[in-house]
Amino acid sequence: MKTYLMLNNEVLNHYRQTGRIDLEKDRQATRQFFFEYIHPRMRQFSGIEEKVRYLIEEGYYEEAFLKKYSMDFIRQIFEIAYAYRFRFQTFMSAKKFYDSYAMKSRDGKEILETYEDRMSIIALYLADGNEQMAEKAIRAIMEAFQPATPTALNSGKKARGELVSCFKLSMDDSMNSIAENIGYCLELSRLGGGVGVNLTDLRPLGDPIKGIANRASGVMPVAKLLENAFAYSNQLGQRNGSGVAYLNIFHGDIEEFISSKKPNADEKIRLQTLSTGVIVPDIFFELMKKDEEMALFSPYDIYREYGKRMSEISMTEMYGELLNNPNIRKLKWINARKLYTEIKKSQFESGYPFEIFDDNVNKRHPLKQLGRVKMSNLCTEILQLQRTSVIHDKDEPNEYGLDVSCNLGSLDIHHATKFHRFEELVDTAMRLLTQVSLMTNIKNVPSVRKANRLMHSVGLGVMNLHGHLVSQNIRYGSKESIEFIDYFMEALNYYSLKSSMQMAKEKGETFFGFEESEYANGNYFENYIHKTDKEPVGAVKRALGNVPIITRDMWIKLKEDVMKYGLFNAYRLAIAPTGSISYIRSCTASIAPITERVEIRDYADSRTIYPMPFLNNENQETYVEAYDLDPYKMIDLYVAAQKHVDQGISMTVYVTDQWTTERLAKVYIYAWIRGIKTVYYVRQRLQKLEECVACTI
Repeated sequence: MKTYLMLNNEVLNHYRQTGRIDLEKDRQATRQFFFEYIHPRMRQFSGIEEKVRYLIEEGYYEEAFLKKYSMDFIRQIFEIAYAYRFRFQTFMSAKKFYDSYAMKSRDGKEILETYEDRMSIIALYLADGNEQMAEKAIRAIMEAFQPATPTALNSGKKARGELVSCFKLSMDDSMNSIAENIGYCLELSRLGGGVGVNLTDLRPLGDPIKGIANRASGVMPVAKLLENAFAYSNQLGQRNGSGVAYLNIFHGDIEEFISSKKPNADEKIRLQTLSTGVIVPDIFFELMKKDEEMALFSPYDIYREYGKRMSEISMTEMYGELLNNPNIRKLKWINARKLYTEIKKSQFESGYPFEIFDDNVNKRHPLKQLGRVKMSNLCTEILQLQRTSVIHDKDEPNEYGLDVSCNLGSLDIHHATKFHRFEELVDTAMRLLTQVSLMTNIKNVPSVRKANRLMHSVGLGVMNLHGHLVSQNIRYGSKESIEFIDYFMEALNYYSLKSSMQMAKEKGETFFGFEESEYANGNYFENYIHKTDKEPVGAVKRALGNVPIITRDMWIKLKEDVMKYGLFNAYRLAIAPTGSISYIRSCTASIAPITERVEIRDYADSRTIYPMPFLNNENQETYVEAYDLDPYKMIDLYVAAQKHVDQGISMTVYVTDQWTTERLAKVYIYAWIRGIKTVYYVRQRLQKLEECVACTI
């Protein structure tokens, strides 16, 4: 084993033996990593100009965007980055960056970029020739803003993938649409994307085709096609593509769909790698509460009778009418509680399906007059309207609807509270993400391309909440932690709206359909303009640092400006799980609680140890692990954040093998009642014998 890996692994060994953290071993591992692995492979240049010219001439960097600046200015941006004297806080951070992000020679033997180099190129590329923006960008990125992995990885490179890697597609009930969408999935997977596909509108098993009964194969064969497509289009053999299929819980094939992720599922329906998600309307919980039978329906009947797809109606509003309409077949009756128990069993066994609470999403959707949010993405934080494309035969032009690309980035909460001007940080992040949207042109998927051009949607999120709370001696799930995230996210919402309004004013352009939105008529702002201003408690105020408290008068003024000038971005905020980018920034992921104080990550043939940010021997008890946390308090914290997020938040539920399906169901029902929009994975930790014994003391 390499010396640096041995040193890093000693952190875990020491922690297990003594219960104490030896961070010096991790620092030694980082120093040894640079001495043993990075410095010998780092290509040396006499200066920034020689480096940039070499990387252009050798075809590593695109030349066009760098030509928009003088070499003196390029040098200035690099010098600003280097002036921060950046140091990786953990061995994991350094290893993750140099393994996955830094530019290397084509044979992989030389490292061509430092951390500062990569961040400088990102800033220059996204600023697109705007010197003032480039300078703001490099300061924001070096301090508190992190673009998502595809943007950080690909910006400025000549041979590059896309700047985004997350998409949503709607599939229609026709062979043309199925074939077209399978092709889109192959294309997007080839680009490195994770893709969500809505199967709700496909007719179920046994439905008629061209009037002939019992001919339809149902959704499961299509789900299997999707799984095979993602496995085939495997990003140059580096990893399988990834996707998720969503289905409404009232669809005729829902039982097979739920069973497909169980380890003992029939091979004809078993999905080994494709993720699954169910769309759950309020009416389902009402039927479950009454312990009633529920009817399963065919989208084919609904479309034939009402001219609307199943994904385009509110099942809560329409359920009674569907029951009473003799032209709508009731394919099967099943007890709602029994069905939900099966979902909970599957979640215990596999972590799936994800759940979308349909009415929680669409009741609070600011663009509800333009269309419904039908589904989510692979990580359940993107909630944007979609319009289904109509794919005709080859001799007719297609009618492309609106599908979604996820243009993501995150603020490090800890450093955001220290940024000299929070408003400028948020504005810079919003403008950089808008640039990602404007620069993204998925020409082989026209519905995604169209929506990107019309909507300019972005998803600005946050990370390092748990780390920041511990740094401020605030316990995750406490009243202070919930109050903190409430104030922080309100400020983020306010300044992201203000930034989008300013862009609309500068460009003289709003997103498509703004006039029909809740922003245009002012309804979106009602809760804010009627709130009572109050000061946060002392601990929360200290934790907020430079983040301003947003007052009622500030909201009243912003409402007037937005109604006058509009917004450039249809969607602004979404909190993703933030995996890799959390590691390179030495952050805790998203707003989630940590799962381990000293995390173990196995990569190929090596193990990397990641002690949590700000962890020391004095604050271990403050760093409560997710599996030991009251899940209801965690949900309350997410609720406080969700109030201010126009899209969603990726929220995982953490359970142990001591939980029952009933307990898991109660947690989900609580999340639904409190207004949570989506639930991502169920993650289970098997308790060790000594842990079980400890619980009895």
